Amino acid sequence: MNNSISSPELESFASLFQETLLHADIRPGMTIQATVTHIDHNRVTVNAGLKSDATIPAEEFQGEKIAIGDTVEVVIDSLEDGLGNTRASREKARRNEAWTTLEKIFTENRSVIGLVTERVKGGFTVNLNSIRAFLPGSLVDSKAGRDTPSLEGKELEFKIIKIDQKRSNVVVSRRAMLENEATQEQRDQLLDTLEEGKEILGIVKNITDYGAFVDLGGLDGLLHITDMSWKRVKHPNEILKVGDSIQVRVLKYDREKKRVSLGLKQMGSDPWQDIARRYPTKTRLFGHVTNLMDYGCFVQIEEGIEGLVHVSEIDWTNKNVHPGKLLKLGDEIEVMVLEVDEPRRRISLGMKQCLPNPWEEFAKTHAKGEKITGQIKSITDFGLFIGLEGGIDGLVHLSDLSWVEPGETILRKYKKGDEVSAIILAFDPERERISLSVKQLEADPFSVYAETNPKGALVKGPISSANNKHIIIDLDNHVQGFIRVSETTGLDVQIGNMLEARLVGLDRKAGMFQLSMTASDESTSSENEKKSVSKSPKKKAPQVNVTNTTLGDLLRERISEGKQG
Repeated sequence: MNNSISSPELESFASLFQETLLHADIRPGMTIQATVTHIDHNRVTVNAGLKSDATIPAEEFQGEKIAIGDTVEVVIDSLEDGLGNTRASREKARRNEAWTTLEKIFTENRSVIGLVTERVKGGFTVNLNSIRAFLPGSLVDSKAGRDTPSLEGKELEFKIIKIDQKRSNVVVSRRAMLENEATQEQRDQLLDTLEEGKEILGIVKNITDYGAFVDLGGLDGLLHITDMSWKRVKHPNEILKVGDSIQVRVLKYDREKKRVSLGLKQMGSDPWQDIARRYPTKTRLFGHVTNLMDYGCFVQIEEGIEGLVHVSEIDWTNKNVHPGKLLKLGDEIEVMVLEVDEPRRRISLGMKQCLPNPWEEFAKTHAKGEKITGQIKSITDFGLFIGLEGGIDGLVHLSDLSWVEPGETILRKYKKGDEVSAIILAFDPERERISLSVKQLEADPFSVYAETNPKGALVKGPISSANNKHIIIDLDNHVQGFIRVSETTGLDVQIGNMLEARLVGLDRKAGMFQLSMTASDESTSSENEKKSVSKSPKKKAPQVNVTNTTLGDLLRERISEGKQG
């Protein structure tokens, strides 16, 4: 027995299978495309590619011109009516199409032509392309109470004001069309007389975040938020509400695009005019906080005039604090005018300038050289900040921590919160700086040593270290001196051995006295010459000054230069 299937049979089977898939989702109520296959006086037969053709009453095609082979839309009523027939409706498809058209007209806010069919309770019925609509009596005319004319049998233009296909509910208005015609006439009249600079009365129609739309009588104009008031406005509803009647000025008018820009604040005088004359620099006045930002706060000093108090100008000592931690909206504060920029409409204000400057107050109540005590508020790479009265800080620089130890070394001995005493070195209220010194609490060991050991004096001490060039000698109380290695030839140079030499100078950079072995005889000869010369009364005073003060002068000069640096 041969069970094979021929190629034509396979193609026929595949075709049937594809057709089955194509119509698998077709169900009653759907609108589909069908081809007209037969026409007579009573019926029209169409083929939608289903199991059987569908026969539709010819009256459902009334008003349409169709021919065999035309494609029409039909609604499937039943795929199987029990007798093996497919039932379809052209009328339902036409109604669906009419609903779709009406919904599009409604969405696009266009008008529609309808036939008034009869008067009913409360109004009239209107036929809109086979869709029954209701025209309320209140929407027949533009004036309420006017006698309703006879409308039956008339085709009129309407606006759709409500549509609901599920409930087969459509409501239309003839009054909207009449008002629109009247509005268009008003608009045309308005456009003929409208010009920039003109003042006009309008009604607030709508409010948005960026402004308000004002009905000028058939034409809407935009009143932008920035043109509502000279003062800062966060939202238009602070100034206006829908329905308000306002007098505005036409700022810009585009006749082609029919766009109008309006201004409300322009109805009054500009408060920024002559602002510099009214508020000269350093004027003190009161204002209210209107806005708080990270970089400062805005203060209204009069209607329409706001100035900025930068965060650096709020407080003398709280430099980086957020304004919201010191102020709140609505606070009345005293400010000083710092700068006025009239062309850019900006005013810089200051709060701290209305309060005593704590650096100036500190300078008035303290003197240079005075000892003060305070806690360490912060430690930096370049020194210590000491908290002082009035909430200000004083700086002890690294170089002013110790006479003998390196600043970087001794800085590690301090910690935040330690109580420290120091000497006031200098005031600079304008730059908000106070210089302090810890080492000044003690006498400079170099100065003390120099007072008792003038230049040329014979000094001695143990050798503490040595290198290829110099030998370092500990003299007294952290004071050291150095001798060139070349001058110690033949001596027993070992750490700890005592060495005696003449004091000949001071190396400021090294911070040590310069010593010499070879200068001993020269110094002795020099001393003898001085003693000989000192016998003369006329020469005595000058020689004493030169001999006893030269090294001290060098040290004082070094200390003075260190302070100035």
